[in-house]
Amino acid sequence: MLLQNSPFRDLDAWFDLGSGRTSGRPMPMDAYRREDNVWVHIDLPGVAADSIDISVERSVLTVTAERSMQREDGDRLYLNERHRGTFRRQVSLGDGLDAESIEADYHDGVLTLRIPVAQQAKPRKIEINASGRQHSIETSSSDAS
Repeated sequence: MLLQNSPFRDLDAWFDLGSGRTSGRPMPMDAYRREDNVWVHIDLPGVAADSIDISVERSVLTVTAERSMQREDGDRLYLNERHRGTFRRQVSLGDGLDAESIEADYHDGVLTLRIPVAQQAKPRKIEINASGRQHSIETSSSDAS
């Protein structure tokens, strides 16, 4: 399960409107489960791959990236609408995901993370013995969605 960790996100956005600078504004993100993996796609247009930092601490995944404006002395700025600065996004991975096996790929301005579902969170069959006959019960994780 993924949980967003940004209780003041909307309030921060109000104070950042029209400034052209970004300080911790969340990046647009999609997350979904497909079979035994959770896939996360984060839009980072114009961000160099070497400015992206991904870390996990205490089941919290943190993605930090930086985009700067390439200006030279003598440039006259007419518009300043593109967000630049440091971008940061945090999500709680919960116990159902394997934080040790996360894989990351960055292509065409989209960061893609593959987070495997932890073995203990996967559905499994449990064999039971009742009156000398064996029956099986199929179990499933509550984090299947």
